This record gives sequence, structure tokens and C-alpha cells, in this order.
Amino acid sequence: MTSQGPGKTVMTPATVRVPIGKVDGRIVRRQEDILAVEEPLEIRVGSRSLSVTMRTPGHDCELAAGFLFAEDIIGSASQIQTISNSSPNVVAVELSPDARIKDPPSQRGFVMTSACGVCGKESLEALASNRCPVLPPSGLKIDAGAIHRLPQQLRRRQDVFESTGGLHAAALFNPQGELEALREDVGRHNAVDKLVGQALLGFRTPLRDSVMLVSGRASFELVQKALMAGVPLLAAVGAPSSLAVAEAERCGLTLIGFLRNGSFNVYSGIGCIGGLEEPQ
Repeated sequence: MTSQGPGKTVMTPATVRVPIGKVDGRIVRRQEDILAVEEPLEIRVGSRSLSVTMRTPGHDCELAAGFLFAEDIIGSASQIQTISNSSPNVVAVELSPDARIKDPPSQRGFVMTSACGVCGKESLEALASNRCPVLPPSGLKIDAGAIHRLPQQLRRRQDVFESTGGLHAAALFNPQGELEALREDVGRHNAVDKLVGQALLGFRTPLRDSVMLVSGRASFELVQKALMAGVPLLAAVGAPSSLAVAEAERCGLTLIGFLRNGSFNVYSGIGCIGGLEEPQ
């Protein structure tokens, strides 16, 4: 696999300054604000345009790789021959000649907003058919105290959120609760795709010894993406949906919600969490 060639990467800023009127009571002051950039990204496989998604520029090749992997279009990084974003807002992917595409691009179309990871599905049947594998038994064990510390680590490393307040984040941690990788994006699913794409391109999937934390809620599509990457534990600062919980239970994923202020809810798979005590 070949990644971005030297001198071919087109850099687009993740933030932009805009003039605003800051109103305090009845007093208005002219100043600047920093906003997270949201722009379309086209993912091309060969000569075909596969997807257009709204995202925050940065780590675009990881986003494309993570998307192809999460959608079960590719099964490993070895199926990617080249991947580059030599044109603004376009990632071009060439697959290896021997790659056996599980779902040919010619049969699918994806048009997504930054808020939705399943908008491109053509029918409820297509959505239901994209079933995730049941996770193999995991030896992951993480102490409850380490889980409590994850949101603080995530928040400290959200560089673009710190300046804009407008981005979601997804991060991977090891069983000791140490941060391994973090990605930000205006879309929740894009942040996860970037995170998984980084691991995929580094030949680190499946992520059987990693914990994933997302800054918002745990929706169905985020559970699916975690499962496709082999992550045994997904934690969210916000709430899970009913479908997310059902999918986590079906596939053997430990799912945590409302991880904040020294507490969290376990919706499935409590067995991998150590250091828990029953009330006296």
C-alpha cells in the first residue's frame, strides 16, 4: 500500500476566523471568532465517485480508509494500493488488483451529512443487511478508576475543540487508560472513521486491546463502526440509543454511556470492568 506521495497532499485549515458582533447586555463589540471548518469531501475508488461527506479537513485519507473499512467495502489495508488527497476535498483510492470487494462501489451510493453515518443507505433492508460480526471473547480488563479518567484525557487533547467549541472527538486508549490516538471532526461518525482509518493504515486492526471513547452520544452507527474495528469496549460521554444497546448486546460489545462526573452506566458487557464493588 502507498499513502500520500511527497508534495501531493493539499492542506486545508481546520479552523477559520470570522468577524462577529459580541453582545454583552446592550453593548456590542466587534471582534473575531474561530469556527471549525465544514467542507465536502469526495471519496473516489478508481474512476468512480463513491461518497461525498461533510467533514472538517484534516486526516482525510484516514477518514476515507476508515469509511471503506466500516462499510465492509475493504477488509484490510492490504487491499489499498494507493490513497491520496492530491486535489482539494478529494481522496482518491486505488485498490489492489487482487482485492475482492465485498460490496462493489457500482452498486452503492453514499451522500452523507456531518450528522449522519447511515444516510446513504438506500433502504431499511440495506441497513439491516450490514450486520456486524460477533466479537470473539476478549481478554480486555480495565479498572473502573481508569474508565473514570478517560473523559478528562479526551478533553485535554481536543485541540481544535478548545479553540472552536464545535467539534466531536473519538479516542483510543489502552487497557491502562492511556491515550493512544485521538481524532476530531464536525461529524461524530467522521471522527470515528478517522480514528479507525489511522489504525487500519498502520495495520493495527482489529483493535482487540483498545477502548474507544466518543465525546457525544453512542448511536447505532458508532457501535457498528467500533464492532467492525474489533473494539471490545465503547464508551460515550452521552447517552446510547436503544438500537445501539441492542447491537452491542448481540455482538458482545461492552457499551458504556453517561461517562462523566465520576459515574457511568454499563448497558452491556460489565464483565471486563475491574475494581467494582457492591453496595454494603
